[in-house]
Amino acid sequence: MNLTPSRRGVLRGMLGGAAVSVALPFLDCFLNANGTALASGAPIPVRHGSWFWGLGCNAARWVPQKTGADYDITPELSAIAACKDQISILSGYNCPLDGKGNIAHQSGWQAIRSGSVRGNGSVVGPSYDTIISDAIGQDTRFRSLDMSGVGDPKSSYTYRNISVVNPSEIDPAAFYARVFGPDFRDPNAADFKADPRLMARQSVLSAIADKRQKLLSQVGAADRARLDEYFTSLRTVEQQIAMQLEKPAPNLACVPAKSPEHLDPSHELSAVLKNHDLLAEVLIMALACNQTKVFNIALTESNDTVYREGEDRSHHQMSHEEPMDEKLGYQPVTTSYVLEYMKTWARFVERLGSVKEGDRTLLDNSLVFAHSDTNFAKTHAVDGIPMMLAGKAGGKVKSGIHLPGNGDPVTRVALTIMQVAGVNISKFGVGSLETSKPLNALLT
Repeated sequence: MNLTPSRRGVLRGMLGGAAVSVALPFLDCFLNANGTALASGAPIPVRHGSWFWGLGCNAARWVPQKTGADYDITPELSAIAACKDQISILSGYNCPLDGKGNIAHQSGWQAIRSGSVRGNGSVVGPSYDTIISDAIGQDTRFRSLDMSGVGDPKSSYTYRNISVVNPSEIDPAAFYARVFGPDFRDPNAADFKADPRLMARQSVLSAIADKRQKLLSQVGAADRARLDEYFTSLRTVEQQIAMQLEKPAPNLACVPAKSPEHLDPSHELSAVLKNHDLLAEVLIMALACNQTKVFNIALTESNDTVYREGEDRSHHQMSHEEPMDEKLGYQPVTTSYVLEYMKTWARFVERLGSVKEGDRTLLDNSLVFAHSDTNFAKTHAVDGIPMMLAGKAGGKVKSGIHLPGNGDPVTRVALTIMQVAGVNISKFGVGSLETSKPLNALLT
């Protein structure tokens, strides 16, 4: 085995014969008598996700007039009426740019997700969800699962930095094969045998780990830092393999359906919505089977190029070119896209709420952050970008509240979510986006 001190040699040596594809079964079954925790006393996993749509809303038709609980349902929120008590509306939070230019369809989501915006050579990242997955995603098969309704893997708003973007799954059939293919271990299967390939890899990984100190003494400070990061990742893999060698506890919520159909990439509205729903169905079963605790869905791109069949202009084009209807007071065609997206959001929330987990639901044990990239797309406004939260994070978060921001930075939302997820973080954002104030009104 090659254990030369060069970084490439070390990686080749450490992975030679030991590259793994880890499949973790669902571990949260055998609940306690009250259905509130696992039999071991450990809490049911809490999932954190994001749901993105492009080109915002018409604030006058989207923002409720009433604040707090029992907020009013506005025209552009009509689709969520049935699940209103599970969704909180966040309005009036701002994205101060500190003199940097407003990069259309970028600055808004960058501020929301990473607490900074590009400009003057600054680097954006990581996104808040990546910080969460680093903290809680090491004991599941996938650190995160990311998908997009449009046929472009680059349609993604989760990233390590602005040049390292996590690609999205775009094909439901391929996504299903990735999650529930040969490496998936069914927690409800009657028979269980530890995979001998994993047992061999476990011994190889342990042998490599034992050589760590000797190797560290042979390299310089920079390589020691790189190796320390590598061995941290290696320990995570060892833990995952050890868990895979154990017989999983049964879990009735984990019922993978048949593989969905393959869909060709498309930006046509009905195809995008269908693609989203199929991807979401695979995701929901992946969550129920504890394949991941972190996910991101991009329904559309920020500069939304989705179009209706028979129309010669996309949603993006319509948002700029369609005149305001003087009688209605808004752009009817542009608004019709927003209405469809809110219906899709509501379907996803309701589907999460249909999966039972003890005395709660998958939605109760999740916190999903939905947001766009702009407020009024015609002007690329980044103040008052529409945002929502769905779920209760296992009882840590209240739902069904309209909480106005009164001009506070949008970063208060991501800070709150990260703290709820257990990330050790006291402030988030840079410049005027920096905040140390979580949204305490949403916490139980």
